[in-house]
Amino acid sequence: MTDIDESLRARRNHPDRQARGAAQPTSSPTPWRAVAIVMVGTFMAILDSFIVVVAEPAIKADLGASSGQLQWIMAGYQLIYAVFLITGGRLGDLYGRKRIFTLGMALFTLSSAACALSGTAITLIAARLAQGLGAALMVPQVFAVITLLVPGKDRHRAFGVLGMVIGLATSGGQLIGGLLIGADLFGSGWRPVFWINIPIGLAAVLLAMRYVPESRATRARGIDLPGVAVLTVALFLLVFPLIQGHEAGWPWWTWAGLAASVATFAVFAHVERWVGDRGGDPLVRLSHFATRSFSVGIVLVLAIYAVLTSYYLVLSIALQDGLDMSALGAGLVYTPAALTFFVFSMIASRLVPKYGRRVLEIGAIVLAAGFASTVIVLTSGLQLTPGLIIPTLMLQSVGGGLLITPSLNTVLSRIDPDDAGIASGVLSTAQQVGGALGVAIIGLVFFGSFRPATEGKAGAAAHALAMSSIFTLITAIVATLLVYLLPTGRARSDRP
Repeated sequence: MTDIDESLRARRNHPDRQARGAAQPTSSPTPWRAVAIVMVGTFMAILDSFIVVVAEPAIKADLGASSGQLQWIMAGYQLIYAVFLITGGRLGDLYGRKRIFTLGMALFTLSSAACALSGTAITLIAARLAQGLGAALMVPQVFAVITLLVPGKDRHRAFGVLGMVIGLATSGGQLIGGLLIGADLFGSGWRPVFWINIPIGLAAVLLAMRYVPESRATRARGIDLPGVAVLTVALFLLVFPLIQGHEAGWPWWTWAGLAASVATFAVFAHVERWVGDRGGDPLVRLSHFATRSFSVGIVLVLAIYAVLTSYYLVLSIALQDGLDMSALGAGLVYTPAALTFFVFSMIASRLVPKYGRRVLEIGAIVLAAGFASTVIVLTSGLQLTPGLIIPTLMLQSVGGGLLITPSLNTVLSRIDPDDAGIASGVLSTAQQVGGALGVAIIGLVFFGSFRPATEGKAGAAAHALAMSSIFTLITAIVATLLVYLLPTGRARSDRP
């Protein structure tokens, strides 16, 4: 197997810098094959957050799952995924990003097989928890590999492709799930939504072992066990109430958990400062947050993913419960928006190197305008139809493509290459927490406004979707303000 040290020694006189995780010189070629392989991990991890949504009715009928068990089939994956992302990033720094990515992909693939073979709801929940851990191990390595291996001149393009992958996985999950379940291959019902991961995962493991170069951080000296323990508790206390709160009716313990998470994060910051002062290697370097592109960028990512994840979920409910559309039909409504997102993500990757933050500004404004247009058409008295909202979804995707793609690069652009794994874990966690927070809030808004008994299903769905669009519009306006707080200069890594 050829690692980065061996492959570059033949071409350069400074292999040690490359092997230990430093960024490649901008004159070196971009390893697009390796980048494409690790992006498969991101696609699979995000896809499995959404594809199960359309499979839940079939799972309930086949396994006799209770409503609580169905919640855990969905939420257990997201919870473990969110809680262990930063730890996954640190493990990559310590033991090698290629090694941990391959381990995560192998675990994800094996647990997908376990999901597909599950005969009870309990075994399916256990397999989903293992899937979440596999995703948490592999996803931070994707950001780290791009940051380390792609020269500055191509990094915007690489993050542009990654943004497309994330957008397509998000919008395409329910379409792919609807197609697989509708096909009912060999009478297998819902199980193909997990079987599909097996050949892809096996191919990704083999290709990663062959083509992805190894890298690790020079300064990483060990696992910060106190930091891991406190952060795990803090994230659990934050994410679990957000995921379970709506279904449970927001009892007192959900609010107590959220309040306790704030206190536990404060304890975590103290622990990390203590570890650093004693000469240790903290799990999260608090000094990163002194970098404006990182601190503002993390909050921006939280806001963006609060919109991205939640809106597609309530839209699916509005289309299926309000208009009686099938899962496949609802997925087809997303298709024009997904294609639009794909195109404008590619456009953004070409414009950002030349125009910088201005591309993000335009994207944020257009994204807000897209949600505003949805509010306008849904409150105009017109009947809710796919043809009415598809143009507004496409406008949202124009803005999302211009904003989401470069925002990921912005967060990591000024981070030391040795800290790429840590920072990538924080970024990935912000995506998951933002999504959970958005789902919790928009769930309150949507279901609080959805009253089919008095307004009829279609009218109630239009009203609830309009109210949800107001929430996403407000969040998009906040994201626009955050974009204007980002630094305007070019990152050091982008300079030739």
